[in-house]
Amino acid sequence: MYNHGVPNLEAQIGERLRARRLTLAAAESCTGGLVGHRLTDVPGSSEYFLGGIVAYANAAKQALLGVPADTLAAHGAVSGETALAMARGARQALGTDLAVSVTGIAGPGGGTPDKPVGLTWIGLSAPDVQLARRFVWDADRAGNKARSAEAALQLVLDYLEGRLGAPEHP
Repeated sequence: MYNHGVPNLEAQIGERLRARRLTLAAAESCTGGLVGHRLTDVPGSSEYFLGGIVAYANAAKQALLGVPADTLAAHGAVSGETALAMARGARQALGTDLAVSVTGIAGPGGGTPDKPVGLTWIGLSAPDVQLARRFVWDADRAGNKARSAEAALQLVLDYLEGRLGAPEHP
């Protein structure tokens, strides 16, 4: 949990959520539950992490997270619009203060010139912030998933520490 005396991201998030009495949910597609796995590696995380929804198929994104069919049709599953809708849906479904989402193309297949393998969108929904950030990783499937989970956790920590720059909307 600690690396050279510095708490890892999930431990830092837990400390800040506890201190502020906030709750968190996750909506995951390409990471398949890795964000939730990392958050629940912290003892006592049930105090602030209420749960996660792994919605891999578009039908699951619609049914479980309320992602509108027209958003998926117009922008695709891997888009800032879908990432935001996923985060909002998880926040509403689980009744949390914050939610983070991840949707992307882990690879090795599935990419296109417009949406290459490694493309990932991470969304954050909070009372005062709604944003999505775009990343393109250059790793194998496991590496792309790990980097996406790390970036999602970093986005949550940045929000909790007031370090978010100008919101990046799709």
